[in-house]
Amino acid sequence: MGFLQLLINGLLLGGVYALIGLGMTLVFGIVGLTNLAHGELVILGAYASTLLASALGVDPILTLAVTLPCMYALGYALQTLLINRAMEKGNEAALLVTFGLSIILQDGMLLLLSADARHAATAYGTTTLRAGGLNIPLLNLVMFGISLVFVAGLAFFLNRSYTGRAIRAVSDDRDTARLSGINVRKIYAVAMGVATAGAAAAGLCVGMKWTFYPSSGGQYLLTAFLVTVIGGMGSIPGTLLAGLSFGLAQVIGGANYGLLISYGVMLLVLAVRPAATSWQ
Repeated sequence: MGFLQLLINGLLLGGVYALIGLGMTLVFGIVGLTNLAHGELVILGAYASTLLASALGVDPILTLAVTLPCMYALGYALQTLLINRAMEKGNEAALLVTFGLSIILQDGMLLLLSADARHAATAYGTTTLRAGGLNIPLLNLVMFGISLVFVAGLAFFLNRSYTGRAIRAVSDDRDTARLSGINVRKIYAVAMGVATAGAAAAGLCVGMKWTFYPSSGGQYLLTAFLVTVIGGMGSIPGTLLAGLSFGLAQVIGGANYGLLISYGVMLLVLAVRPAATSWQ
């Protein structure tokens, strides 16, 4: 029963880690770029949800109605105005732009919001469901549900919508997609917008589960990178499985060995299949 409890807790927590890595996977799979500002975008989403929920007196989940479209617009604008132009000079220049964005976002949040710890309190944050001798934190269950909804929505968007199919075409062969009349630069902007909206959803979960600071972005960038590499860079199903595995490692290994196990797996993946970049 004890192992089953750890298994459930690890899987529920892993859904959040998968959501954190999903935006980085999406951008890498389509744009071919590692977004070094992803961690700061997650924290920006956490601040947005926390402050809105506090100001309006509503459950933090309801703030997604505002944060998702706003963060999508931010990602779209950043890709259109900055990153697309930098990519014309090479991926190295675009990588440096995302690094600069991470510094600007972190310093901006520190200047405007102070260095105080924040947390999005919920009425069910300490509620535990008991079933068959198992104790399941309701908050973890809610966050897992948010992760599954976003992953399922993204899969539906990519497979059933015209824009989603255009995104897949650009990912498969951008030159052929361009010859077919697809505006590749616009598709890049849409992909970045969706990834940034995913960062907003991940930020909501981070804010409800843990305390965070303006400087917390690096921690979640590392988590996103680890999950993305283990899952196969550019693979959404792989990222989901890697997130679940990362959650299990965190719970089973504990504070002392959880990260060690995860980093060991990442190094093994890089050694065995360093070119794993399939888009699924």
